[in-house]
Amino acid sequence: MTEWTVASFNVKNLIGAEKEYYRFEKYTREEYAWKANWLADQLASLNADLVGFQEIFEEDALRAVVAQADRLGEASNAVSVPDASKPYHRKAIFRKLAYEPYGDAALAFAANLNDGAPGERRPGLAVLSRNGFAEPPVVVQELEKPLEIPLRDLGGGGAGSFTLNRLSRPILKVKVPVGRHVVTVFNCHLKSKLGEFITPQGAEFANEANLLDYDPVGRSMGSLRSALRRMAEAWVLRREVVAELEKGNPVIVLGDLNDGEHAVSTEIITGEAPFKNYAWMRRHDARHQGDRYSVEEAAQITESVDSMRLHSAEKLFVRKSLRDMVYTAAFGGVYESIDQILLSRHFHPDFGQALGSMEYFSVFNDHLTDGSHPEAPYNKLASDHGQIMAHLRLVD
Repeated sequence: MTEWTVASFNVKNLIGAEKEYYRFEKYTREEYAWKANWLADQLASLNADLVGFQEIFEEDALRAVVAQADRLGEASNAVSVPDASKPYHRKAIFRKLAYEPYGDAALAFAANLNDGAPGERRPGLAVLSRNGFAEPPVVVQELEKPLEIPLRDLGGGGAGSFTLNRLSRPILKVKVPVGRHVVTVFNCHLKSKLGEFITPQGAEFANEANLLDYDPVGRSMGSLRSALRRMAEAWVLRREVVAELEKGNPVIVLGDLNDGEHAVSTEIITGEAPFKNYAWMRRHDARHQGDRYSVEEAAQITESVDSMRLHSAEKLFVRKSLRDMVYTAAFGGVYESIDQILLSRHFHPDFGQALGSMEYFSVFNDHLTDGSHPEAPYNKLASDHGQIMAHLRLVD
């Protein structure tokens, strides 16, 4: 068996000191040193074989954090892990305590095509892999063919369409060799729930941005635009996932989905859950009231649906451990999971031909607050997301 750990880490705006990323937003040298140290310590604590990072503005800043994590981890090894001269050095606990440096790991960085000048920067994402990559990484952001989503008018005619030419942030696809298998991993960061407002020509800012002249209807329209974009981006990701599953490849999707597990955008990515029985369902081409799918056809439909599904690692863990709550974000008193690791059925315990399983699921969220605690500002400086990690075991 090959053990492999996979983590998702939204770092919250990683960029060097004294560099304006959003308007008037930048880190002092002291703030950056604090943030980089916290990120490195968290990365060393994760000690994951593969990490998908979100909100990376600069590859160099990430490489510096990884190098700092190695220094912290190697210092910990020096005092916590006995050398071969000690008769007890083979004890299993020391294998668990040992940190494995990322010196030989591969790093893929996907810059954001929407990135702009200082004050108008847009973050990309990255994947760090101790196993390297089986093929060159692939970035999906500028669509070769615009996505046209036709809408049906309830009166029976056409109602226009929604067009997507480019994703708000890239999707990074990597193929990772794990033992004798190659796993396709997608790292993503979908459009946030922040309202998308349009600045009129010649204006300094969007009307909805002026909270002194509060426009509830206009701000709701901004949320609608964000939701449309997020769901369209989810469909683009779904198309990429299905293409891999149809080839028989095991798939993992990780990242910041900016929605909960029951949101439409998340369900677009994971796919439909099959009904218990399709034999009771009237056929799509029914000629009479009792014209239903046969038992054999029902089995075919169930297999077709189930083979294309993704499963939440978090929910597999809850099912296995009976833990009742996991969260990766907190805001305004609401604690929820918007960061996910989704697994194809190749890792599901109920699939007879599974090539692996998830043994455990770790959540690093002790730093999260809902903004009401005194230490909240520095917790927000560190990251406003919890980190999640799936502990997988693959058959050799």
